[in-house]
Amino acid sequence: MVEIERRGDIWVARLNPNRDGEIGKVRPVVVIQSDALSAAGLATVLVVPLTTQHRPGSEALRVHISARGRLRRDCWAMAEQVRALDRSRFGDGPLATLTADELAALERALQAALGMW
Repeated sequence: MVEIERRGDIWVARLNPNRDGEIGKVRPVVVIQSDALSAAGLATVLVVPLTTQHRPGSEALRVHISARGRLRRDCWAMAEQVRALDRSRFGDGPLATLTADELAALERALQAALGMW
């Protein structure tokens, strides 16, 4: 059975090729797309990439995700780097799932990044 990407799940994805300020390489991403769109077979999936690099002062746009499951290191979700990825870019997953508090914090960070106060 093929796994479907679900909202709040963390998967590994290939973000290259990237350009200039875009985040790249193979890294974990959090699925933020609604489960209804994923189940409908949309060709792309909306995600927020994760990084292990913490930048003090970026807390409004970055959400701490604690290591657990197969996510082996603490990470930060980068709401300012939201992307739509083709399903072919996904690899291993799900590694872990966000808690309700983490998902709520990511939603607030996305609202800030998109100016949707």
